Amino acid sequence: MVKKTFKPNVNMSEKTVKEAISYRRSVRIYDPEQPLDKNVVKQCIEQATLAPTSSNLQLWEFYHITNEDTKTKMIEACLSQTASRTAQQFVVAVSRRDKWKDRVAANLDFMESQFAKQEKRDAKREKMAMNYYTKIIPTLYSDFFGIMGYVKRLMASIRGISSPTYRQVLSSDLNIVAHKSTALAAQNFMISMAAHGYDTCPMEGFDSVRVKTILGLPSSAMITMVIGCGIRAKGGIYGPQFRVPFNQVYFEK
Repeated sequence: MVKKTFKPNVNMSEKTVKEAISYRRSVRIYDPEQPLDKNVVKQCIEQATLAPTSSNLQLWEFYHITNEDTKTKMIEACLSQTASRTAQQFVVAVSRRDKWKDRVAANLDFMESQFAKQEKRDAKREKMAMNYYTKIIPTLYSDFFGIMGYVKRLMASIRGISSPTYRQVLSSDLNIVAHKSTALAAQNFMISMAAHGYDTCPMEGFDSVRVKTILGLPSSAMITMVIGCGIRAKGGIYGPQFRVPFNQVYFEK
């Protein structure tokens, strides 16, 4: 028997950033005859982690689903929508605000190693950087059943009367911050996939409790989006792309 080898997509040649952005569409139907190379998808996930992230906390995780049984469960959790039923693989972008202490420790270890390499250490800059992760971030992210957030918001409101102040201090605000960073990384992933001629569809329609159960995640984890992956079939894109006129969303001040 001749071993079947992976045949790259005809659109596999690397695209420029502009080409990849233009190529990316939300694909709802994938071609079952064109499988994805899971190693390429994994590389695209690695590109996702180079996205900008608030305070470099990197409060994200990515679950790459290739197992057929797990895929079947994910299809149901995604309400059996078309973009999930024909997907070759899934990537689930998860926000992990609950891991902020681990990420702070990782940043401190990294900074200490970098400062140690310097021939002439900048004590003032080093102190500012260390204080940010040992004092400011813990003050912002520490909470007690959401109560401290309201205390911090009151303090920020009073301080904001006389000077510009960071005001997104509620627990719900920090959830949004984590989701924003994770969404930026997810966009990196989708553009990277497009550069390889692979297609994606970010899905909002899913049962987050079931997805967490499938992935073995704690209740504190937050599902930012489930991304169906594959190679577009004929008719897989539902019509031409529509965007409101640019002059309705662009304002120069």
